[in-house]
Amino acid sequence: MCPSCRAFITSRDKVCPYCNERVGPRAVERRDPGAILGGFIPHARFVTMIILTINIGLYLATVVASQQAGVGGAGVSGRTLFELGAKYRLTILGYGQWWRLVTAGFLHGGLMHIAWNSFGLFYVGTQAEEVYGASRFIVVYFLSTVSGFLLSTLVSDSLSMGASAGIMGLLGAMIALGVGSRRAPAGAAIHGSSFVYIAWAAYGIISGFLPGSEIDNAAHIGGLAAGFGAAYLAGTPRIETAPTERLWRWAAAACVVLTAVSFLKMYLWFVRATQ
Repeated sequence: MCPSCRAFITSRDKVCPYCNERVGPRAVERRDPGAILGGFIPHARFVTMIILTINIGLYLATVVASQQAGVGGAGVSGRTLFELGAKYRLTILGYGQWWRLVTAGFLHGGLMHIAWNSFGLFYVGTQAEEVYGASRFIVVYFLSTVSGFLLSTLVSDSLSMGASAGIMGLLGAMIALGVGSRRAPAGAAIHGSSFVYIAWAAYGIISGFLPGSEIDNAAHIGGLAAGFGAAYLAGTPRIETAPTERLWRWAAAACVVLTAVSFLKMYLWFVRATQ
C-alpha cells in the first residue's frame, strides 16, 4: 500500500503509479520472527502481544493479591485494585498520583472483564499495529488510555480500570484511517470497512448508558476521541528515511518510559499500602 495515497501497489514499485510519491521500506519496525522469543510472538503484532501479556500477568497478580487479602476463588477486590493503581479521583487530583492514568489501563476487575478486553485488543490491535506501525500504535494507545481515564477522573469519583479506553482509541484510529482515505484510489474499500469500527465503538458507548451498566463511559469517550485525533494527525507510516518517522520513534520511546515510570510508582505505592 502506498504510504501517501494508500493505493495498492507492487513490492517492486519505487514510485507510486497513482500519486508519483517515492516509496520504499515502510517505517514499520521490522523484526526477524525468529528473534522474538523463538518466533512465539508474531513480529507483525509484537506490541499488541506484549500489552496482552502484561494485562494477563497483572490480572493474575491481582487475583493472587486478592486471595491473600481474603477474597475467595478467582475474585478481585476493589481494595486490591486501588492498591495496584486503578483510577481514583481523590488520589489523582488530591495527591498527584498521575501515574494511575496509565496503570489503570492495564488492570481488570474480573475474568469476563479481561477476557472481553483481551479479545477486543487482539482483534483491533493487530489490525491497527499493521496499518500504523509500532511507533504510532504505541503513541495512540498511550494517549487514548491517559485521555480516557483523565476524562473519567474529571466526571466521576468511582474506581475504574481496564484496557477498554486504549481499545476505544484504536477503534478511533481505524475510523480515522477510513475518514482520511475517502479520496484515495483505495479509499472506497478502506472507508467502507471503517463502518465496522464505528458500529463497535457505538456499541461500546451505548452499552454504558444501559441501566445497571458498570461501564466507564467517560473513559470510552475520552479514549475514542484521543485515538481518532492522534491517528488522524499522524497518518500512516511513510518511507523509513522520512524525518517525521524519527519523531514518532522518539514519541513512542517517551510513552514507553512514562509507562515504565508509572509501573515503578505503582509498585512502590503497592508496597507501602500493603505493609
